[in-house]
Amino acid sequence: MSGVVDLFGQFFKNIEDEEKRMHTANLMVVGKTGVGKSTLINSVFREDLADTGIGTPVTQHLQRITKTGIPLAIYDTKGIELDHAIQDEIKKEILGEIDRLIRLNEKDNLIHMIWFCINSLSRRIEDFEVEWIRSFSEKIPVIVVLTQSVGKDYKELEKYIKDLNLPVKNVRSVLAHDIEITNDYTLPSFGLKELVDITFDCLPEAAHAAFINAQKVNIERKLDAANKAVIPFVSATFAAGFNPLPFADAALIVPAQLAMLARLTVIFGIPINKSLLTGTISGVLGTGGATLIGRTIVANIIKFIPGVGTAVGGTISGTTAAVITAALGFSYNQVMVTMAKKIFSGHDVTEKEMIELMRRTYKEQMRKGKDLLK
Repeated sequence: MSGVVDLFGQFFKNIEDEEKRMHTANLMVVGKTGVGKSTLINSVFREDLADTGIGTPVTQHLQRITKTGIPLAIYDTKGIELDHAIQDEIKKEILGEIDRLIRLNEKDNLIHMIWFCINSLSRRIEDFEVEWIRSFSEKIPVIVVLTQSVGKDYKELEKYIKDLNLPVKNVRSVLAHDIEITNDYTLPSFGLKELVDITFDCLPEAAHAAFINAQKVNIERKLDAANKAVIPFVSATFAAGFNPLPFADAALIVPAQLAMLARLTVIFGIPINKSLLTGTISGVLGTGGATLIGRTIVANIIKFIPGVGTAVGGTISGTTAAVITAALGFSYNQVMVTMAKKIFSGHDVTEKEMIELMRRTYKEQMRKGKDLLK
């Protein structure tokens, strides 16, 4: 049993290390009270950040919302619908904080993007909002987000704002959550995935990983990043096995595989359920643990590849090591997709279901590499 502890103890340690190394994505959300900022934030990002995060005052009218385990900071404004004197104060506070962070070169806290939210039901954009957008756009990228977009009027407002030719990255209409119209008809949410994609494209590269981790509406983008992350580990294990390794020495590739699985887990940003993740991985690798996996990994893998038989000479070649690692990574990503979709939509995930899915997808991936192992 000590092997199990070694294997998964290192796996979860790797996850902690990956999270510590990740930069933070910093997003400012500006809009009047009641415009739906909290609903928007909670619909786009995981763990109901707007409701469960901790707000730290930055200025009198600006707070920074964070939550442990989520590499995202939300700068939230309040009271911008108040009188002109208060509006001037808030605008100065926002621009002052942006300038301060730039001047001090606080890279981890630099605000990367502003979502300027306007309630589409208001059917208008006010003069001061136009002025604010122009001023903010001189400092950092701005997206105008039309919230609560129902009916037809939001399309007219969207066209009107676009015709103003404001220096913004985009104007997007969104409906953050489904609205039940009648017992038989529900108006579906829309626009969130597009908002996420536009925002991602405007962020600096250093913030990409954090934003992918924190958002929950575009699982395909998580999968794309995770599949790309597998490749360097495949290359590393190929190099490690370039000279044929005896089964007993095959544990040399295990650290790279554990590091890979940890990175993939962090990319998807799912809540860490140790029992669920341990069971999922054990479903393929077995329960021998890291100390024994070098002796058992080939036997565990070969059973998924009908007709291959045993490895020649009782050794693991670089090709075998690479194929095993690729199959492990890509199948794990498919499991993470299913797990993320269920968790982020509020559905239960069972260990049995994930183990069966992992075994099935792993078998499919190994079949793809069958010719390379002959």
